[in-house]
This record gives sequence, structure tokens and C-alpha cells, in this order.
Amino acid sequence: MGVNQVFPKVVGRQVYGSLYDCDNNALKDLEYLRGVVTEAAKEGNMTLLDVKSWKIGEGVSIVAIVLESHITIHTWPEYSFATVDVYSCGSHTDPRKAFNYIASQLKAKKYTVNEADRSSEF
Repeated sequence: MGVNQVFPKVVGRQVYGSLYDCDNNALKDLEYLRGVVTEAAKEGNMTLLDVKSWKIGEGVSIVAIVLESHITIHTWPEYSFATVDVYSCGSHTDPRKAFNYIASQLKAKKYTVNEADRSSEF
């Protein structure tokens, strides 16, 4: 008799955090950030579908829709601060790698990172 194993039907992983002491010029540059989020999707082995971006005061908000879910970056240059959220479904993706790429490109001197398993076993 074998042991029954339950494998998730939906593999969901979310990596999110706050980036401190970032490069202020990068945090203000909408086109640069669009490039960063585009490359982060590649780094995380995700399929980029669309990128939307907005300039909000000196800061920028970026939402990248990937086939597997989303990547967001919100910046506050006046505080050298940004928040990042990478959520992906699929065992082929690596949201942590995408998050780390964004942190490196924004030259964060310090950051917090959290991970959540959002998989379904049903």
C-alpha cells in the first residue's frame, strides 16, 4: 500500500518587501523602472503580458501583469524608499529571484523580504 501524497493544483508564491536607502534617481525614473520590472519578469521566468505605470508626485507606481500573476513597484524618492510585490503561480517561476533583481537595480542598501505560500491543495 502506497502513501497518498497531495500535490497542490495551484502553486502560488508571493515575495514582497520594503527597500530602504535606494538610488533616488532610479526611484523617480519611470522608464528605467519599466525596464527593471520587464527584466525582473525574465529573471523570474515569468511571461510578461503588460506593464502600466504612473508618475505620482516624484514617485512612480508600476504594475506588471504576468501570465502567472503580477509584479508591482511603488516608490517614494523623498524617503529613498520603495515597496515591491512579486506574486506568481506555477512551479516554473522564481519570484524570489525577480524580487532580488529589483532590489539590486534600485541599489537598496537594506531591505525586508517576506514570503507567502499561496498554493491550493484542492
